[in-house]
Amino acid sequence: MADTATTASAAAASAANASTDAPPFQLGKPRFQQTSFYGRFRHFLDIIDPRTLFVTERRLREAVQLLEDYKHGTLRPGVTNEQLWSAQKIKQAILHPDTNEKIFMPFRMSGKLPGPSGSVVGLLLPNQTLASTVFWQVRGSHGALGIQWACNSTFVFQPSPASKFIQGYLGAVISAVSIAVGLNVLVQKANKFTPATRLLVQRFVPFPAVASANICNVVLMRYGELEEGIDVLDTDGNLVGSSKIAARHALLETALTRVVLPMPILVLPPIVMSMLEK
Repeated sequence: MADTATTASAAAASAANASTDAPPFQLGKPRFQQTSFYGRFRHFLDIIDPRTLFVTERRLREAVQLLEDYKHGTLRPGVTNEQLWSAQKIKQAILHPDTNEKIFMPFRMSGKLPGPSGSVVGLLLPNQTLASTVFWQVRGSHGALGIQWACNSTFVFQPSPASKFIQGYLGAVISAVSIAVGLNVLVQKANKFTPATRLLVQRFVPFPAVASANICNVVLMRYGELEEGIDVLDTDGNLVGSSKIAARHALLETALTRVVLPMPILVLPPIVMSMLEK
């Protein structure tokens, strides 16, 4: 009965939106096609849209209710696909997918643009002092404490004490600052380097610092999974058991992604800048 009602609701919404540009609404599905790069790019822009940081409590309740009405086939006449997509975007941006609780505003995925992404420019500034190096590395730790803590569903099913999160955050900050400061000191003392070479090497310092911080953060915050294992599901989403081997693979792959992801924004700019200077 519920499936019939949902289908009827979807058909009604589709008919009401035949003249609009918005695609037919699909509950829980991405608005944009994921089979093309452009579609995935637009989907990512939707996820990090900073405007969702300022959605009011009333607007959030309205969005959640609208989706509930659609799900149960009680959608009021005249609701457009655009309104449904907007409601889903708001809900997914603000509420945790597992707990359905509000994620603290600065730690949402939409907080990445004004948060850690905003620190990239500071990390790439030339001729940084010790104080500025420490400041920008700590400033970039937003993702370690916030987004990974608030948005990672692993901790919902395997609760960890607050000390574990603090340990992961401090480990990330200390490793990043130590490597950044240490490498800068070594470069400054490298008498064999010409000023141009010294400047070029300094531009690449943020990448190993950020990469090591990400690895340290992932390992410290998810180390318990190596001891207890993680849940393994079958193709139908049913729990079949717990596996330490799967936990090792998951931790390794996650750590590798934390190294690869910063490369475009922390490695390519120094290369381009050095080419332009020539």
